[in-house]
Amino acid sequence: MITRRSFTAGLLAGTASSLVSKAMAQDDDIKSAIGRLDQLHSIQVQIGGELLFAAAPRGPGLDRVANIKSCSKSIVALLLGTALTRGEIESVTATLGEIAPGLVPANATEGVEEITVEDLVSLRAGLERTSGPNYGRWIASRDWIADQLTRPFVAEPGGRMLYSTGSFHVLGAVLAEVTGKSLLTLARERLGAPLGIEVPPWTRDPQGYYLGGNEMALTPRGMLKIAVMIRDGGRFEGEQVIAQDWIDASLQARAVSPFSGMGYGYGWFLTDSGYALARGYGGQVIAAHRERDLAVAITSDPTRPARSGGYFGEIMALLDGPVLRMA
Repeated sequence: MITRRSFTAGLLAGTASSLVSKAMAQDDDIKSAIGRLDQLHSIQVQIGGELLFAAAPRGPGLDRVANIKSCSKSIVALLLGTALTRGEIESVTATLGEIAPGLVPANATEGVEEITVEDLVSLRAGLERTSGPNYGRWIASRDWIADQLTRPFVAEPGGRMLYSTGSFHVLGAVLAEVTGKSLLTLARERLGAPLGIEVPPWTRDPQGYYLGGNEMALTPRGMLKIAVMIRDGGRFEGEQVIAQDWIDASLQARAVSPFSGMGYGYGWFLTDSGYALARGYGGQVIAAHRERDLAVAITSDPTRPARSGGYFGEIMALLDGPVLRMA
């Protein structure tokens, strides 16, 4: 005889079985997807407080540091937020001439002193790019900051996006000047300590400033903690690490990438599907999807390119497909 109790128990068992089957199918879905990505080193997917998927099919694993390449730019943008919160910089409209005149060389391009920290953090400084084909010559120069600030304007400051590591390097030097602390110390004190992550030293320029837009290293697990913090409005395990108003401002599009077509905020790429992304050469990704309560960290081979029409496009298909379906 089927009683009400036995019917309810059967219904619950069927529901549980259905959920388990769905979870297994999603797990197989993402495993199949990453199996086709021979550049991928590791991936972690967290929903809420639960780590749903973690794998490191290649590379050094989840607990050893990886070069996060241009994800470094997003870290510098977070550190700018801490300087604004602490009053070390009054506003995003503060100019180089006002807060770091010592960085402006005597032969700087006319008008450089009027570039704002907002122009730098949103990659709209207007100066000729130091990334792409110009990168090698830039880092071979004797003074990386002077090299960037003596390049010609190719756009109006505050205008179109010009992806340039030099802009973030100047911003990192500004932070060092206004705080009296190196970028390494700032990263360790204001992100590393509250998040419980290791931040080892990285490349410095000939004048001793840590490179502001490239070459930082974090463990994949540390990257995931940053993704969780971004997702949760700057909070991590009950502590407000970065002010929520800075996170909110950072995730508003200020420009559009001419390469990917994505929006760009204060150091973060913004996708139509709802992700905020830190993106580094080779396929390094820190991703947060606030509406889906989702945080993702991906590391990849740092020696191989990851263009929007190539491997990075495959990463986005992974994020927008199997990963979003998990949420």
